[in-house]
Amino acid sequence: QVQLVESGGGLVQAGGSLRLSCAASGRTFSEYVMGWFRQAPGKERDFVAAISRLGGTTSLADSVKGRFTISRDNAKNTVYLQMNSLESEDTAVYYCAAKLLGDSNDARTYRYWGQGTQVTVSS
Repeated sequence: QVQLVESGGGLVQAGGSLRLSCAASGRTFSEYVMGWFRQAPGKERDFVAAISRLGGTTSLADSVKGRFTISRDNAKNTVYLQMNSLESEDTAVYYCAAKLLGDSNDARTYRYWGQGTQVTVSS
């Protein structure tokens, strides 16, 4: 089992940047595929980014390609989401998630979830 705690959210103007962090504790962090998802009010939880266990493979939603980057530091048990050129459409609660198996970007395949961190982009 793993516990996840997100941080780094906040209010930013359009065009600005934020870096989200997700600190993990519990089972060996490097065993987990890590993902970021987001949920805007009244909408479903959407995939944003994912990274393989050792960080060699990443996946990004089309809506964030070229603007967001996912990375991880297994020595620090932390996964990051660097968000640049933020747009008002990026406003959402961002969730960190973990799973042991599979490369699907479906949120239903992730077993462990953090509490989320709010990102608000003002236009």
